[in-house]
Amino acid sequence: MKQGTLDLETSHSPLEKAIEGSFFRNFITTLIVVNALVLGVLTYERTLPPELVSSLSWIDQAVTFVFAVEITIKLVVYRLAFFRSGWNWFDFLVVGISLVPGGAAFSVLRALRVLRVLRLLHIVPMMRRITEALLNALPGMGAILAVLALLTYVGAVMATNMYGNTDDPEVLELFGDLPSSAYSLFQVMTMDGWRFEVVQKVVDDGHPYAPAFFLIFIFIASFAVLNLFIALIVDALAEEQRAATDEHLGEIEEDMDEEFDSADKERDQIIAMLEELKRDIAALKGEKSD
Repeated sequence: MKQGTLDLETSHSPLEKAIEGSFFRNFITTLIVVNALVLGVLTYERTLPPELVSSLSWIDQAVTFVFAVEITIKLVVYRLAFFRSGWNWFDFLVVGISLVPGGAAFSVLRALRVLRVLRLLHIVPMMRRITEALLNALPGMGAILAVLALLTYVGAVMATNMYGNTDDPEVLELFGDLPSSAYSLFQVMTMDGWRFEVVQKVVDDGHPYAPAFFLIFIFIASFAVLNLFIALIVDALAEEQRAATDEHLGEIEEDMDEEFDSADKERDQIIAMLEELKRDIAALKGEKSD
């Protein structure tokens, strides 16, 4: 059997055509959804009847077996080319984790079997485009995180110097050292209980102008920098959509070119038939004149 390619539009064998067909993909998608529901129900296994838990566990094992067979078939079809795709690596790892024995030493790995649900991210085309857009945005996110870390560090140094020299145990816990100050500022940045759990304690400790410092930090770190994440993700999604649109337009142009080529061939054939018919008519006229 000839080695398959990762191009879903071409196939070199009936087996490759089968696993790349819509029926097989829909079947695997259905199994992933069913397995996700089963794993969710199994989280209540302590309150469920033992017979139901046993049945659901059997379904989970059966789905795991089907996934293992799927990966095996793809390895047979694609061989080493299978590992050229990052998504195939992801499938291989999450299915491999699912095959780990269920002993106590592997309890954490067994809990990770729910990662199989994430296979939907590349099986469903729309989810795949969104995921790839997010992955393409990661370099820009790294730069934003670096800016955010720098702002947090500067703010933590300032907060430690301004509010760390205190006898109040609550304020000392918040800003007594650099890591504590950075953690407290992160809480302020997320705006989770920042007013009463952080700012009000500093004000009560004798710093009436502390809200100004925290509000400035919120405006810079939260409203400005964190919103850059949203802008970056929206831009990445728009770029992915433009790429998908260009690809679709390219396919339409190719189809139109093929139709035009077919029409040109038909026209040439008709012209050739007309020319031949003219010659036959001319030949018949010549015979009659003789």
